[in-house]
This record gives sequence, structure tokens and C-alpha cells, in this order.
Amino acid sequence: MTVNPFLVKNVVRTYDQHQETGRRIARFKKYMDRAGQGDSVSISKEAKRRQLVEKVAGEIVDNLIGSDTANPVVREIKSQMAKEFGKEVLFRYPSDGSGLQILKQTDQGVTELTNGEKDAFMRRLWEIALTRVNETML
Repeated sequence: MTVNPFLVKNVVRTYDQHQETGRRIARFKKYMDRAGQGDSVSISKEAKRRQLVEKVAGEIVDNLIGSDTANPVVREIKSQMAKEFGKEVLFRYPSDGSGLQILKQTDQGVTELTNGEKDAFMRRLWEIALTRVNETML
């Protein structure tokens, strides 16, 4: 099979044009980034604060669930949750990988919260953590 030299030349020329276009785009992008015209997102101070509060609250909830900690904020949240839900609860991750279990002490012994109770508990836990972090953050 023979290849027409014109076709080879045409392919090489198209390749060179694409390369040059890519270089132009890269230079333009670099210039725009230096000029500060690149894509940027600016959010208000209140939104930044809210993000930080949510991040800290998430870490506190993780500490509260994951381990016994001596953190005073975690202790206060635990005591408030115990007041609101009657008794102190225990968090457990079973070895079978079924997910978080929230256990409470009842007259019949230790029982797991139902899905509805668990959702309400976790929602309230998140609200308390957010409020507490928001109050303490400067």
C-alpha cells in the first residue's frame, strides 16, 4: 500500500496547528492567572466562618462517637444529650461492619435505638455541636 505524500504532509501540518493552538491557550491561561482573572470563588466572612464551624463540629461529633475523650466541649455535649434523651448512650461499631450502633440503658437492659430514634438523636447531636462550637468560636 502506498501513502500519498500530500496526505502525510496534511496530517503533519494539522498536528503542528493543534500544537500551536495548545501553546497559545497555555500562554493565555498563564497570563490570565497572573492578572488575577482566572477562576476564583470568593465567599463572605460569614460563609467562611460557617464552614469552619461545621468542620469543627464534625470533628467534635467524630470524637464524641469514636472514643472517650477528655475534651470539655465533648463532655458538655454528652451531658446535654443525656439530659435530653434520658440516659447516657454508648456508641459502638460492631465487628461485622453493620455500621454505627447507638445503645441506651433501659429497664430491660441495653437496647439499640431504632432508626427513627437514631436519626432524631444524630440530628439533635449535630445541632447541639454546631450551636456549642458557634458560641465558643471567636
